Amino acid sequence: MPDLPPLPPAVAVIVPPRRVSTRSIALIVASAMLMEQLDGTVLATALPTMARSFATAPLHMNIALTSYLLTLAMFIPASGKMADRYGSRTVFRAAIGLFTLGSVLCGLSQNLPELVAARMLQGVGGAMMSPVGRLVLLRTASKSELVAAMAWLMIPATIGPILGPPLGGFIVTYFSWRWIFFINVPIGLVGILLVTVFIEEMREPARTPFDLVGLVLSGTALACLMFGIEMAARGAGSRAVTFGLMAAGVAVGVLYWRHARHLEHPILDFRLMRFETFRFSVISGAFSRIGAGATPFLLPMMMQLGFGYSAARSGLITFAGSMGSLAMRFVAPGILRQLGFRPVMVWIGFLGTGLLMVMAGFRPGWPMAAIYLVLITGGFFQSLTFMAYNTIAYAEIPRSEMSAATSFYTTQQQMMLSLGIAISAAALAGSMAVAGHAGPELGDFSVAFLVVGGLAMLAPVVSTRLDPRAGAELSGHRAREVVEKAEKAPV
Repeated sequence: MPDLPPLPPAVAVIVPPRRVSTRSIALIVASAMLMEQLDGTVLATALPTMARSFATAPLHMNIALTSYLLTLAMFIPASGKMADRYGSRTVFRAAIGLFTLGSVLCGLSQNLPELVAARMLQGVGGAMMSPVGRLVLLRTASKSELVAAMAWLMIPATIGPILGPPLGGFIVTYFSWRWIFFINVPIGLVGILLVTVFIEEMREPARTPFDLVGLVLSGTALACLMFGIEMAARGAGSRAVTFGLMAAGVAVGVLYWRHARHLEHPILDFRLMRFETFRFSVISGAFSRIGAGATPFLLPMMMQLGFGYSAARSGLITFAGSMGSLAMRFVAPGILRQLGFRPVMVWIGFLGTGLLMVMAGFRPGWPMAAIYLVLITGGFFQSLTFMAYNTIAYAEIPRSEMSAATSFYTTQQQMMLSLGIAISAAALAGSMAVAGHAGPELGDFSVAFLVVGGLAMLAPVVSTRLDPRAGAELSGHRAREVVEKAEKAPV
């Protein structure tokens, strides 16, 4: 038998997952967003029932929403760095697992403090899940594919708000509220499987130092500010403690700003605001998301406590806004191509916010068709505006700064959603105090909707200052004019 040639030295071979389209990656990433969105909207419908189970006031249950959003805001800044260091697939998969574990613990909670602790564990998973999933898509899609990819990304994520209210109402009415968390388990397991099979591992070749001091400072500042606002909204604790927390948040925020100025790669890089499209998306989106964060908190409670509807009937109404949002996903690329980003952010923004303020007038005597029309149309316009914000934010961002931009943008996004809940709860409590109501009545909900709607109306006002041609490369609007101008520009 002839001698065999010597074997080559062992080498480490990484076999990437099979090659899939950008659309497929968007849908896989969206499976995680489906779980997160389903969780939040189901919970909002169940809050009054859970309040009775925990023997607490319904208004105090908003901490179950804000504690999750607050944890997101605290830990999202680390998401991009974690993905760069350990790989986007590894971090994304671990985040889904952590969120699923937190869901199980929420379902096992016996009191409000236990629920809040479990929601914060969910928040740690969610803080890595959504931004890292979005980062996977941003690194996969070309700029010409980005609008379509974002639309596909949001379709399954929109199914969560559609299914959430009626599903939550059904579960709470006919079963136990605990099952609203246990339904995340099969979704999470399927998500982990899809990520393992189809998502390619991506790391940055050059690792940057992890800004641990910045993470502690930014997280402390956000925690103090949001807990201070939360305490003010619920009327919990003394004024000295409330204002002390907010003052501490501002002071630590200033310390972070001084710290970040001297770092090349801070955990939250405010230098990204030098990009015009990113800056306008952040500022306008901040005002708009106050209204978006408040609506899932106010509307189900208004239907159950103000209208006297059951959780099941409330859920069959409040999901209508998400139906409009889902319809928008199929036409958004065409609308942006025809109109461009600024008209959508300004005029569609005015229409969407106006319909949000119309909800202040909802009364049991309204024809149900009129309520559905307001919710569906408002959901369509508001979602189209957010599609514009979320896409144009990355129009000028170089790929080398994409992870930093994703972390910064998602932190701001979650913080403003949390602030919307806190402001609406504060407006509701303030109206009750002025009117002398023992519990929230319809007029109190109207005041809260008008307050958050007035703040959200500042978003389209700010957007009027955006360059009309901004983001043309992404939307395709007036693309020829932009190309001709670029060709004539001096080299």
